[in-house]
Amino acid sequence: MTMFAFTDNLDIKDDKPIVVRATIALVAQNKGGRHGPFTKGFRPNHNFGAPDDRLFFIGQIEVEDGDWVYPGETRELKVTFLNARGLSELLVPRATWRIQEGPRLIGTGTVVEIE
Repeated sequence: MTMFAFTDNLDIKDDKPIVVRATIALVAQNKGGRHGPFTKGFRPNHNFGAPDDRLFFIGQIEVEDGDWVYPGETRELKVTFLNARGLSELLVPRATWRIQEGPRLIGTGTVVEIE
């Protein structure tokens, strides 16, 4: 088993979170994505760099109570990020990032609008 060391960017510049509306496209399970759906409170790793980058941002994908998002699905959802230094410059309309669970790519996000 290979270790996967990473760092969450905890250099918070403002207590006010950054909220974006984004197109979230999840990788299908049979193509290496998650093995099951997620619901409210899901906080995967958000990687704005290359696939081998290890500096992640913290963000929660907002899902309504009782709703589930399944592997292979594409949905427009809100993502609430901790306002870490350097993130606001990355979150511009049409910017795309990797959504990961550790080293595994489980989806991508594309900014539609900053709220």
